[in-house]
Amino acid sequence: MKPAHVRLENIAKRYGEQWVVRGVNLNIRAGDFFTFLGPSGCGKTTLLRMIAGFAIPDEGAIYLDDQEVSRMPPWQRDLGMVFQNYALWPHLTVFENIAFGLRERKIPRAEINQRVHQALEMVDLKGRESRRPSQLSGGQQQRVALARTLVIQPRVLLLDEPLSNLDAKLRVEMRLELLKLQRDLGLTTIYVTHDQEEALAMSSQIAVINRGEVIQVAPPRTIYEQPADNFVAAFVGQANLIPGKVRARMDAMLTIEVGAGNNNIVQVVDAGKNFQPGDSVQLCLRPEALELSLAGADRPTMNQIDGKIVAAAYQGASVEYEVAALGMIVKARVAHAKGQGLFQRGDAVRLAFAPEAANCLAPSNGA
Repeated sequence: MKPAHVRLENIAKRYGEQWVVRGVNLNIRAGDFFTFLGPSGCGKTTLLRMIAGFAIPDEGAIYLDDQEVSRMPPWQRDLGMVFQNYALWPHLTVFENIAFGLRERKIPRAEINQRVHQALEMVDLKGRESRRPSQLSGGQQQRVALARTLVIQPRVLLLDEPLSNLDAKLRVEMRLELLKLQRDLGLTTIYVTHDQEEALAMSSQIAVINRGEVIQVAPPRTIYEQPADNFVAAFVGQANLIPGKVRARMDAMLTIEVGAGNNNIVQVVDAGKNFQPGDSVQLCLRPEALELSLAGADRPTMNQIDGKIVAAAYQGASVEYEVAALGMIVKARVAHAKGQGLFQRGDAVRLAFAPEAANCLAPSNGA
């Protein structure tokens, strides 16, 4: 079946007096791997359930291609959903679990056999069709749940944190397999997760959600490198959020004082936010954007801030340092080669970063 284009217009949902989703507008292109990313309780699963038909929006409309489906029952939408707990029938074999949806649709037996075996090959479970779910590993159970959904040839694949019950190593393996399968099939996929690394690795587009509202929609690289606000910056990866005040502006370059009273001046490129002299701002600096050297090292083309090492965490290919600077703790992640020396606690160091490496954001409430 041809993958569907999904459109949400002004979607809102409340339980009692509490709005759990409010004013959501999304355009999910056919064939996209589109991820709802946000903390627990932000409304992302409620959005997915409304698309699936398990919940009805109180406001707004949901479209599959040009057909409004807001109040259409789930079984008429031709969507497939994989749940967090897989929801497999324990008394049925792998084959019967996968065939269940086809039997409910009164598909002829010969076609059921053909489609189930095709699905088994897709998820690399051929030869295990006679086993029960209890005889399978967690990763294999997840594949059965995926095959059971794919076999009905859905217009859209909906995935509600399907990898959360797997151990860390298996999660990485399964997300690569899932991504390859989605790319091969060209299937419109909507994926719910609170795992930022998972979202960045798998998605063609990400909607970052907080308190029922969509904060930013963009490709993974844009979400990470150009966060829309402080919430996105802090939630998606690590971020140093450094308060400052704009002292001057020349074209797109801002002169900003950071660390009040210490005359620490840095130059930052303003990426379309249009900050003006006198504005309070926060600089978003990713730990890997910071270079670290001994105090006194001069980098004329870089912004420079002096500090002192307070902690170091060796991580193999990199070392994460905590540096006391500007009256706060700044994190720096530095690539590490075999035999290379490490900075020690108490070392006086200099942090350096390029003007384009920082994002200039409006202060969060209360900042």
